[in-house]
Order: sequence, then structure tokens, then C-alpha cells
Amino acid sequence: MARVEGEEGRAGSDRVEYLTGFGNHFSSEAIAGALPLGQNSPLVCPHGLYAEQISGTSFTSPRKLNLRSWLYRIKPSVTHEPFKPRVPAHEKLLSEFDQSNSSATPTQLRWKPLEIPDAPTDFVDGLMTMCGAGSSFLRHGFAVHMYTANKSMDNCAFCNADGDFLIVPQKGRLWITTECGKLLVSPGEAAVLPQGFRFSVDLPDGPSRGYVAEIFGTHFQLPDLGPIGANGLADPRHFLVPKAWFEETSCPGYTIIQKFGGQLFTAKQDFSAFNVAAWHGNYVPYKYDLSKFCPYNTVLFDHSDPSINTVLTAPTDKPGVALLDFVIFPPRWLVAEHTFRPPYYHRNCMSEFMGLVHGGYEAKADGFVPGGASLHSCMTPHGPDTKTFEATIARGNEAGPHRITDTMAFMFESCLIPRVCHWALDSPSVDPDYYKCWIGLRSHFEGMKIEGHDTHNGHADV
Repeated sequence: MARVEGEEGRAGSDRVEYLTGFGNHFSSEAIAGALPLGQNSPLVCPHGLYAEQISGTSFTSPRKLNLRSWLYRIKPSVTHEPFKPRVPAHEKLLSEFDQSNSSATPTQLRWKPLEIPDAPTDFVDGLMTMCGAGSSFLRHGFAVHMYTANKSMDNCAFCNADGDFLIVPQKGRLWITTECGKLLVSPGEAAVLPQGFRFSVDLPDGPSRGYVAEIFGTHFQLPDLGPIGANGLADPRHFLVPKAWFEETSCPGYTIIQKFGGQLFTAKQDFSAFNVAAWHGNYVPYKYDLSKFCPYNTVLFDHSDPSINTVLTAPTDKPGVALLDFVIFPPRWLVAEHTFRPPYYHRNCMSEFMGLVHGGYEAKADGFVPGGASLHSCMTPHGPDTKTFEATIARGNEAGPHRITDTMAFMFESCLIPRVCHWALDSPSVDPDYYKCWIGLRSHFEGMKIEGHDTHNGHADV
């Protein structure tokens, strides 16, 4: 049986309890005896509930990859009026990327934090796609969104039919109600809402801002540890899954907002989407406290590749190549000797979207602030800015152990080349001077002397 943990909920007034583990087969009931015994779909379910399965993979996926859960609810989710395109349409939400809605650019990009709007804006309306690649229709690809919101969702639930959401709040907690129960997600944590689950987002702290990675056609899993061994990085026992919770109230005009092919559709019903009294399975929403991550680092010389700090990965069919990795840069010790300790200068076949939850980032002395973001696409050069390089060199080889504190940066890294949305390129949050952080890097080349030769400017004089 999964262990249960708790934490203070909305305004400290509620107690939130969780099941623990990653990839487990969980079971939870809000009413004793609500789960049927011995079978999934009896003729008559306990308490007169309806049995409903939600499948995250095909029926015939290998058992080790097969994801599904059974929900026992007061009314089935099919009980709604026909879907209609939402009016007004959401103009800044994409799940398919082409020349009509996005641009290809190899330029290094950086955004300042998005301003939280003055007009009432909930989580759904506050989503804005920044970049992505592929297509939800083809079941392969990803999208990166950012969100700003200042009001809770009211009398509605959101369902993403396109893919999984990985949400990283930066400002303000999110009180997320799902069909499996409730998650309270704070800055410094991340939550995954799998494809197809209905959920609603309340804002217990008021205005909120954060980041969302969306993946099409696959699901997140823990990375293999290889030579690291059996322990380290993200421990499965630190992932938290909601316990069953339901509401049985009449909700006239209740709206299901469904994201389907990047478009929003709405359907009306007269009851809450969160009427699941019990459930069991391994296809569930979950959250993770990033401070519990056990980072690894070099202990003698050189700088480890950032993949060593992968929290979750969405794999492709090609071994070792990710559709999207979720990588973090948490507080940790730097102890490498005679080594340039910040991240190295790099050109990568993968594309890197970075965000910052709090504090600073070790490779950027200025300009990269909490709530901001950067994008370094496939083979686009990037690395420490001038101030960071010069300060590191000035410390010399005698620099002792140093602990990086008060930081939580992260990266969404993909093998696909992202296209950048037009509104993201035209946003007033774009930093037009980003490139200048490297312009000050000067040549430190001293030339070399070989007997009978002096070399300079690439030429030898005899």
C-alpha cells in the first residue's frame, strides 16, 4: 500500500494527502468500499457508481509501458452536450507548427518575465505558446508554453487531448483539482497532468506565472541511471499522487474546455467533472518537489554534461535520444580542480529552452531573471556571459569548494528543432540586447613561440 503524506492546503485551512511513488499501480477511494472487488467493471458498481476507464496508451502496448486507470464516478464523463469551437478562440495556443504560425531562427533568444495581465485571466486564457515542433495530430512533437493568470477557473474544467502537461510554477501556488484528487503545487515543484485528464486551476496566492512543457505521443518517465547505480537523481518515492476526492453538487452551465489539435472546444453539462469517488490504476496526475532531487557532479575535474541532472524524460524510439528532457540546475557544490566550473561553451544537436524559478543562474551574471526564459536552438552557440567568464578566470586555480545556493533553473531539451511563435518573437518581453552579453568576450590568445618561428594571426614568420 502506498504511503500517505500531507501538507497544508489552500490558505492553510485544508489538509492535502497524497499517495507516493512513480509508476505504481495505485488505488484510492473517498468512500469506503467504493472500489469494486475482484473485477474492474461489475454489472452494478458499489454505491451505484459508473465504471470508466481512461487509457494513456494503446490497449496492446507492452505491459511495462501500458498506462490506464479505472475511475468510479457518479456520472460518466460522456454526459455532456456536443462540443463547439470556443468563442472567442484562443489565438496564442498551438499544437502544430509550420510557416503560417511560427518561424525558424538560429538566433539566441531571451525573454524577460511576462507581465501578469490587468484583465481577469485564468490559467487557460493565460497560456501562451512560445515555441515547439511536430504535431499533436501526428502524435509526435512538443510545445513550450508560458502562463500568466490572476483569477481561478470558475465552474469549468480543462482537458488536454493533445498531450501531457508538465507545469513548473514560478510565482504563486497552483491548487489543481483533477479527477483523481487535488494537488497543491508550489514554485520549486513540478506537476504532470497526463493527456486526457480533466482539471481545474485555482490561485490561492493570487497572481501566478510559470512554464509548461507539452509532449505529444508519449509520456514522461524516470531516466535510466546506468553506472550511477540504483539510487540518485529523482527518487520514485518522492513523487506524490492525489488521493480520491469528489464533489456531488448541481453545477448548471458547467463547462468542459477541451484542447484538441491546438484549438479549444467547449461542452456544457450540469455537474462537476470531479465526481470520481474512487479510482485505481497507473495513469495518474502527480507532482514532485525539486528540492528532493539528488544531483550528481564531477568531484575532480571538468564539467559534467547537464543530462546528469535529468528529472524526467520523454523518450523517442532512438535509444538515448529524448523528445523532451526535463533537467534542473539546483543548489549544489562545485569542487572541480583546475577547471572552468560554469557550463562550458556549447553547440548542441539538441535544442534548449531554459527558465528560472528563483535566484540566479551560474552561467549568466545579468539579464536572466526569475520568470524569464531563453532558447538556444540546434547548433546555436551559447554559454557563459562575459562577466561570468572573466570572474571565473580571475578566481584562478586556487578557488576552493563553492556551494551554489538560492537557485532553481531548469531546461526543457528536445531532439526536435523548435519553431518560434510569431507573438513570442514580437513580444515586448524579448530581450533585443541578449547577444551583447557575449560581445565583450575578448581574445586571450597569447600566441606561441617555436624555435625559429613566431606565430601570430595564424601565420608563421621564418
